Amino acid sequence: MNRSIWAWVRVLGGVGILAVLLWRLGTGAFLDGLRVIDGPALALAFSIGVTTTVFSAWRWCLVARGLGMKLSLRGAVADYYKALFINAALPGGVLGDVDRAVQHGREEGDVGRGVRAVVLERTAGQVVLVSVGVTVLLTVPSPVLSHLQANARGLAVAAATTVGLAALVIFFVGRLRSGASRWARAARTGVTEVRAGLLARRNWPGIVLASTIVLAGHLATFVVAARAAGSDASLLRLAPLMLLALLSMALPVNIGGWGPREGVTAWAFGAAGLSATQGLTIAVVYGLFAFVAALPGLVVIVTRALAGARAKARIRAAAVVRAAEPVVVPPQTLMLPVRELVSTGA
Repeated sequence: MNRSIWAWVRVLGGVGILAVLLWRLGTGAFLDGLRVIDGPALALAFSIGVTTTVFSAWRWCLVARGLGMKLSLRGAVADYYKALFINAALPGGVLGDVDRAVQHGREEGDVGRGVRAVVLERTAGQVVLVSVGVTVLLTVPSPVLSHLQANARGLAVAAATTVGLAALVIFFVGRLRSGASRWARAARTGVTEVRAGLLARRNWPGIVLASTIVLAGHLATFVVAARAAGSDASLLRLAPLMLLALLSMALPVNIGGWGPREGVTAWAFGAAGLSATQGLTIAVVYGLFAFVAALPGLVVIVTRALAGARAKARIRAAAVVRAAEPVVVPPQTLMLPVRELVSTGA
């Protein structure tokens, strides 16, 4: 029941954000997002999407192999495309990741480890995004930096509190690992898998490289969307606004990724002295680019469904053929009763 309520909260949260945007800015920004897209921009965004998907899949391979699981790059790319399409087509934005985690875990005979591999892979990407985002937002002039400077004392208290809580978590996890309870075993497993999947010497350089390229790809897609929407703002001025939009996409209230991204982008552009309506249009164009970039996932789903149907048809056909074959009784089996009758004088 709790999961059902939380699912509805996530969907209704995304619906509420979009409803407020429609009320405040009207439908024009959404419709402009459809009008401004042209073939070259769509092709460029799709090409960038191919690059980000391949490097995301490679990152997943590195983490999975670090945890002792088999995962080919070709299979990872196909599964990642499928996950992206499901994330974009269904509410919540994470169902595709759940599907690829469970499916890979079943193939490897360890669903729990498959789920943890996907969690670590996505966490690595978020860590790079947060690190770059916080650095840019604290150094490049933007509405966020202005608000932070105006509330420097509160920011210092929040930062100190965060550091203190992080230190407490690390301390308690260290103490917990020495116990024999279920939580202690889980803590030891988690620490071991973080070291093997993310921090191992053979893994972390590739994971950082892949995450950086993926982040650069998302930012490049935002730039293409901004130019398609008619924005001529410099990259330096756009960078903090785009990073803020990407950070907002991690909020668990959306409909296939829609909601927080549009709301934050509209606010950020308006606060930066640009047009809030244009910011919303850019977010809409980015969302459409992301959906088109995920369409190969639909091809993966259909192809696998057809292959599964053909395999079942072959199995059924083989069963029918076996059932229709006449039963051949060996001659020696027929001769035995005759010999028994003769030997008895019957």
